[in-house]
Amino acid sequence: MTQREAAKLAGRISGDSTVAYAWAYAMALEGACQVTPPTRALWLRALLLERERIMNHLGDLGALGNDAGFAFGLAQFSRLKEEVLRTNRALFGHRYLMDAVIPGGVAHDLDAAAKGPLLNEIQRLQDAVTVLKNIYDDHAGVQDRFLTTGRVAPELAARLGLTGFAGRASGQAWDMRVQFPCAPYDQLEVRMVTHRNGDVAARVTVRFEEIFESLRLCRTLLEQLPEGATIADLPAAPEGAFGVGWVEGWRGEILVALSTGKDHGIRRVHAHDPSWQNWPVLEYAVIGNIVPDFPLINKSFNLSYSGHDL
Repeated sequence: MTQREAAKLAGRISGDSTVAYAWAYAMALEGACQVTPPTRALWLRALLLERERIMNHLGDLGALGNDAGFAFGLAQFSRLKEEVLRTNRALFGHRYLMDAVIPGGVAHDLDAAAKGPLLNEIQRLQDAVTVLKNIYDDHAGVQDRFLTTGRVAPELAARLGLTGFAGRASGQAWDMRVQFPCAPYDQLEVRMVTHRNGDVAARVTVRFEEIFESLRLCRTLLEQLPEGATIADLPAAPEGAFGVGWVEGWRGEILVALSTGKDHGIRRVHAHDPSWQNWPVLEYAVIGNIVPDFPLINKSFNLSYSGHDL
């Protein structure tokens, strides 16, 4: 593949993390080309990335409720996720935001008329998720299944390198948006969410709180979205150039490193998914738990099979 063609494949390494992978690949290629995307494009990338985080947490919170025998949760969170997906299709061309991030910038701009509906959607999600969090927290049957189940103690999490939201639920205070913020996160002051219990309940709580934080970030990104271009001219990188992209996806940190080859091609690409390092932790998380709790524990991590197979 050429350097540009490979961007499409990069966004399909793990379909539920298409924005994160596409951004990491674009960042690596832009580094190899020594090109900086326009400021507006970077802000729109962050908006897309936070929407990806929101829709995945929404879907998994519904599935977690269902795995605990609470089908009401699945129905309600599925409804909310579907609303986000339909908005994505209408404004960014794809329900799961594939091909929205491209080398040099983004494929779709937002016109002024779109900001109002997006801000209204953010408020609807804020209100609905707040109600659902209270329902989950107050439901004795759900909490009986969540609490102490699949616990990964902070010490074990640190020893095994647990990362992403699952790591933050086990006391690992690591988030690329905070420790190594790229633009525009260096201006957004992301409020990292951490807990120490390390069980399904903690991972559920982190998901809820990350949704609220992502909604806050989306509101800020929309309200302060700078004017300007959304794409920069990106010449093909010369043979032997090297670039790295590092992005905090919804599961955790995603890295893409590439070196360029002849005729606008690529000599080598390395892509890293957080599932590769998190999957061995799941093996420890299930120890001492009853067999019917495995689907619940597994879904609380919801790791990527394709990401692990990289």
